[in-house]
Amino acid sequence: MYGRFANRRLRKGNRMLDVLIIGAGVSGCAIARELSRKKLNIAVVEKNSDVCEGTSKANSGIVHAGFDAEPGTLKARLNVRGSRLMKALSEELDFAYRQNGSLVLGFEERDRAKLEELRGRGIQNGVEGLRILDRKELISMEPQIGEKVTSALYAPTGAIVCPFGLTIALAENAAVNGVSFHFQTQVKEIRKTENGYEALTDRGRFLTKTVVNAAGVYADEIHNMVSGDGGRIRIVPRKGEYLLCDKKSGNLASHTLFQLPTTLGKGVLVTPTVHGNLLLGPTAEDILDKEGVFTSEQGLSRVMEKASLSIKDVPAGAVITSFAGLRAKGETGDFLIGEVKEAPGFFDVAGMESPGLSCAPAVGESVAEMVCGFLKPCDNPDFVAVRKGIPSMALASKQERQRLISEDPAYANVICRCEMVTEGEILAAIRRPLGATTTDGIKRRVRAGMGRCQAGFCTPRVLEILARELGIEEEQVCKAREGSYYLLQGKVREPFRKEGRDSR
Repeated sequence: MYGRFANRRLRKGNRMLDVLIIGAGVSGCAIARELSRKKLNIAVVEKNSDVCEGTSKANSGIVHAGFDAEPGTLKARLNVRGSRLMKALSEELDFAYRQNGSLVLGFEERDRAKLEELRGRGIQNGVEGLRILDRKELISMEPQIGEKVTSALYAPTGAIVCPFGLTIALAENAAVNGVSFHFQTQVKEIRKTENGYEALTDRGRFLTKTVVNAAGVYADEIHNMVSGDGGRIRIVPRKGEYLLCDKKSGNLASHTLFQLPTTLGKGVLVTPTVHGNLLLGPTAEDILDKEGVFTSEQGLSRVMEKASLSIKDVPAGAVITSFAGLRAKGETGDFLIGEVKEAPGFFDVAGMESPGLSCAPAVGESVAEMVCGFLKPCDNPDFVAVRKGIPSMALASKQERQRLISEDPAYANVICRCEMVTEGEILAAIRRPLGATTTDGIKRRVRAGMGRCQAGFCTPRVLEILARELGIEEEQVCKAREGSYYLLQGKVREPFRKEGRDSR
């Protein structure tokens, strides 16, 4: 029953698709949005209840400048291109973006040589403005810098975004331009046909001329359905644990603070978020469980220990939540993007670990070009390039607040006190294209439940509004996936009878 609400505003057709995109993370949504510029019949299938529920929901929200990737790799090229595209994209699609710059910290005098090497790599990749700073200059930029920091590489083009905001904006714009999204729809098998492919899912089949595999940590399983034994790939989930501090700590760092990279990645970072919080993490641990987004005392302790090297007085008491995400680690060290040799018209977008979020606009461009080279479609004359986000009462001016309330009194009814989110914003989140159908969907669109109390106060009201708007009972409202109910379903049997206690 729940699945029909997830797709309630989306058209479904029996005709042959031109493109089937598997996965509604940031890569899949960026590709869908770029392809919607053409006259194509496009569908996105996602096994979860919403966009941005896999790797894209639990990452650092960093737009990397592009100095870390090995020159000549896809990571290097797409990172620099994606970084350059992100600001204009944020203005076009109205999501939060801030070019705050980044610093890679060294802790010993010999680290300066490593920083120079990293700078040289960045120059080869085309990153602009890179320079080495000494401790005196660092302190002027970051007064809370750690006592053992001696030098740093400064990248002024580094930036931060909201990963939810970016992904949702791409998806909404794709949907407005005709892309259909099918949630709670898991691909079980893919078969080659005379005209393309048949994708069998747990909610029916899709016939399509081409397939784009953007399935995150499951991209290897999708790829291996069509590649044959000789072309199999393997994705290893790399778990990263994070700590999020409240907004009182958001000014402890103004730049994104990295530590010198190791073979396991860029290490624990300290960064402000576009919403004013302070984020610490992630760890890096290769695991087998592709749903293993659990945190651990050991991992979170490591985050706090490493973060304290970057800034003084890490505020342990300001932590409001912890979480973990999985990065899709490929075996080659680079992204796996391109048409599969054994399967014409089947395109992989696999191994999208860091800096995958930064690369997303460029990945959208690149993969759309590949698919269009195969299909040779015409332009979509009705393509709408711009999208307006949901207005925030917390950020609005006095005049803007008055205007919103005069248009809809629901904007005067505060539901989430911590983030000052109103009923008007929640209603907008539900009623938009690809509107929210779960409490997590509300949280990622308008931040109800993101504050200090972590939804302790506002959840009952959000449940009530969702049930009313979706036309369902409150017992049917889910946190995220189907079955993640808050309330018991059905009637609870009375524990007592008139003649005494029911012992059954």
